[in-house]
Amino acid sequence: MTVSLEHLRRIRSFVRRDGRMTPAQRRAVTELRGRFGLDVSEGLMDFSRIFGRSAPCYLEIGFGTGHSLLAAALQHPEVDFIGVETHLPGIGTLLAGIEEKGVTNIRVCHSDVVLVLGQCLAPESLAGVQIFFPDPWPKRRHHKRRLVQTPFIKDCLSKLAPGGILHLATDWEEYAVQMMRVLSEFSELENMAGAHQYAARSNQRPLVTRFEKRGEQAGHVIRELAFVKKI
Repeated sequence: MTVSLEHLRRIRSFVRRDGRMTPAQRRAVTELRGRFGLDVSEGLMDFSRIFGRSAPCYLEIGFGTGHSLLAAALQHPEVDFIGVETHLPGIGTLLAGIEEKGVTNIRVCHSDVVLVLGQCLAPESLAGVQIFFPDPWPKRRHHKRRLVQTPFIKDCLSKLAPGGILHLATDWEEYAVQMMRVLSEFSELENMAGAHQYAARSNQRPLVTRFEKRGEQAGHVIRELAFVKKI
């Protein structure tokens, strides 16, 4: 099924679930978003101004609590990361971690990623796009809500520089098959593991999260996909 980006804007691929924040999360959002937060209303992002340096920049879509993103930023200080998330408590947790660890190479955006891609990122400006464990929407009638569909990946690719990496992970087998099919459609992408092969665990995911552990305990197999945009 082919779905337009306009259709994705009308049918959200996420559930707005701001939920109840802890006092620590609320404090972090209140006090730290001004320093480490980005706003869609500010328009096109200038990475060198945002981070105060020139470095490769990765976009992580849907970072959850941010523990994995924080670990990646600590392990790769030479890379800058922009994390986009709709879950405000998760943003609070990540902001608190940024402060605690003294991390300088993460910025956080509380937004629908479709808006970020459409309004805030210059063409071919990203060194990588990361989508780890997006909502699988397992019921067939909800598959239209899945984020990884041809029009969305096409939009991601327009922001990815030649040589940039598109890196996905899921513990839902049927969704992994869909991801592989969608990414393999693009002639400008090359599967780094070989045609139709899943990748080994990437060093961009240095932390095994509680979410992953629960999935593995339930018998789920984590599948990763790593595709490079051809030069």
